Amino acid sequence: MSNIIAIVGRPNVGKSTLFNRLTKSRRAIVNEQAGTTRDRQYGKSEWNGSEFSVIDTGGWVVNSTDVFEDEIKRQVQLAIDEADTILFLVDVQNGITDLDSEVAKILRRTDKPVFLVANKSDTHEWQYDAAEFYRLGLGEPANISAQNGLGTGDLLDKVVDSFRKDATDEDLEHLPRIAFVGRPNAGKSSIINTLLDEQRTIVTEIAGTTRDSIYIRFNKFGHDFYLVDTAGIRKKAKVNEDIEYYSVVRSIRAIENADVCVLMIDATRGIESQDLNIFSLIQKNRKGLVVCVNKWDLAENKSNDSIKHFENAIRERLAPFTDFPIVFTSVIERQRILKAVQCAATVYQNKHRKVSTAKLNDFFLPLIENYPPPTFKGKYIKIKYVTQLPDTQTPAFVFFANLPQYIKEPYRRFLENKLRSTWDFNGTPVQLFFRQK
Repeated sequence: MSNIIAIVGRPNVGKSTLFNRLTKSRRAIVNEQAGTTRDRQYGKSEWNGSEFSVIDTGGWVVNSTDVFEDEIKRQVQLAIDEADTILFLVDVQNGITDLDSEVAKILRRTDKPVFLVANKSDTHEWQYDAAEFYRLGLGEPANISAQNGLGTGDLLDKVVDSFRKDATDEDLEHLPRIAFVGRPNAGKSSIINTLLDEQRTIVTEIAGTTRDSIYIRFNKFGHDFYLVDTAGIRKKAKVNEDIEYYSVVRSIRAIENADVCVLMIDATRGIESQDLNIFSLIQKNRKGLVVCVNKWDLAENKSNDSIKHFENAIRERLAPFTDFPIVFTSVIERQRILKAVQCAATVYQNKHRKVSTAKLNDFFLPLIENYPPPTFKGKYIKIKYVTQLPDTQTPAFVFFANLPQYIKEPYRRFLENKLRSTWDFNGTPVQLFFRQK
């Protein structure tokens, strides 16, 4: 299970720059404009074989052009509550400020790993100035430059070493884990309650799992799996918490802890930007997908044409990944709720589908001979052999070729479409790799 790292600190210390470096992206906008788009603040990263999620808290200050002390403290508290590891960024060129001291005071009280990071150490001379940060009482500062990458590798070595070895997989019986995710009020809690007939099953909080993901055993109608529920579990003392921040982080938690995600969409509102954000989280984490259009009883037009139109609109918005089941449900009228669960169980089976090397080669080699990859600068590309990789999170296939670097995206999609039309991988992402023969 992936760990979550939160980057905290006062404005202008380089949080977004570090986020962009860790996630190898330019997604976080590097300025301190309040209200920066929230979906830009989440990314996946990998170091020495460990995969983890990174959250940049930089954009979370709301309703102010001036950054208030209270807002910074609240961000830090949110990060402490929701993340596994915290990177506390300070600016070596500016030294310790009052805000830094306030943040340090909060961080000293947590039992989670906190790494003090002295950013903007762009040259080795600045490293001597980092000694003053010992006064913050958070141990030795790690000197880095998020801008040019100096010292980030050493920092990541320490961070990855600190990850707790999650006991979740051993604690849980090896059963499928299905998460109902989506915007608030899309019907996640209602559908889970209806499936369970309210409180008939025992809700167990299993040791070692993240605090917000509760695994509910669903064992009826010939199914046996865990529902991953994150709705309304924690009661917070503060009423003014940033609910949207929590919903995003909890969606990340639920998605990372699941095998298959049921994305709940409100039929009365259609597919919205927040749905697309959650869909992109599901894709980044390579999870199985079922789209569930809930509140179908409230739809004005329920004709087959209307259903077809709705399905097409969803697939267009979620393209290029379009091979997933869509179910139209009504919790109030108990319509097709079990079908959503059955689809999720089928997607789980598809996610673990194995195709023999012989069958792959019998199918693909004649096809590739008839429709070879386009030539590149007069060079002919020959694919000689196909096999499925063992023990991968999602089905992954390797095509061995003489010039793999010249195989372009359209041909990769062509092969994936042929693969999907021959074997049932509905609802699951597949990966195609091209390697030197």
